[in-house]
Amino acid sequence: MTKRYTRWLFFFSLSIILLSCNGQTGKKSTVEHANVPIAEAVKVPKLLKTQNSTPSDNVNSILEDKTGNLWFGTTGEGVYNFDGEVLTQHTTSDGLRSNKTYCLFESSKGKIWLGTDDGLYALNESTATFEDVYITSPTNSLHNKFSVFSILEDTAGKFWFATVEGIFVYDGKSFELFIVDKDQKGFMSKGHNTEYMLQDTQGNIWFGSRVNDGVYRYDGESIVNFKLEELDGHKWAWPALQDRKGNIWFSNWGGTYRYDGTSFTSFTKEDGLCSQTITRIMEDNQGNIWFGGGEGLCRYNGKSFTHFTAKDGLPHNGVWSIFEDKNQNIWIGTRNTGLCMYNGQTIIKP
Repeated sequence: MTKRYTRWLFFFSLSIILLSCNGQTGKKSTVEHANVPIAEAVKVPKLLKTQNSTPSDNVNSILEDKTGNLWFGTTGEGVYNFDGEVLTQHTTSDGLRSNKTYCLFESSKGKIWLGTDDGLYALNESTATFEDVYITSPTNSLHNKFSVFSILEDTAGKFWFATVEGIFVYDGKSFELFIVDKDQKGFMSKGHNTEYMLQDTQGNIWFGSRVNDGVYRYDGESIVNFKLEELDGHKWAWPALQDRKGNIWFSNWGGTYRYDGTSFTSFTKEDGLCSQTITRIMEDNQGNIWFGGGEGLCRYNGKSFTHFTAKDGLPHNGVWSIFEDKNQNIWIGTRNTGLCMYNGQTIIKP
């Protein structure tokens, strides 16, 4: 049975004092945190834990669909969707084979896709349930046991699925295996050398994984491997976003990289980042770049970083998802299946 929980949202404003630090590359910064009051009367949907998830499980993907519903993918509690009033949870009790989800994606036609550690699913809108999508494997013509880490729809309308057995490209009729680097070692299997993908405005597709030496770019004809400066022992990168200025941002366990079309610039904690480990990067409506990691959340305005931690209201310092909704609220998913929202003034928790 699908679980439903009703939560009401009430909004009011509290003042927040945010102190920022200089974030120019190569310049060390010091950070002070404001004493931010928690708005007790303001509620966001509480992700009730019904599947015996652990404190290390997290909310690792957030999506707002075309109708305004919010979706929250977790690593231990399946996936939730919130229509503004009712919170619905989808788990193994509702047909999923695993409560560990990796990604949520909405296609240009409004179809909701879900990647888990035990297969790919698509939402059936008429039944409001997720159904299996079988990926054709070179060794198995009917297979849905792949862990699916990320999903991309390119400008031609083809879908790219980064799985534990490699990348599969779907043209609407069949799946084709796409090899990024046949000599690159795998992370969880021999064929798994891509975790995250990004298509830039020029049509290039970027591929990144924790086992790669650098990052890869595919222009439709050939693949180029860009080597990266080592950050705290790491020289791989997850492609995250292309900002409004055309810069491409990548995350890394030692910091982050920014590619301006010519060269890569790195940012670390010494430059003002909130965390050595960066898990997620997001650009908001104002052009600020947000970073989440193992030590909190920070906002970069191009000059300085503003930090947010559990002291400022985060449910947990381990941040695994950042998303801005249509009303410019920033939703943050954390460890221990935590969820909160920043409304531009204060952090609101359930």
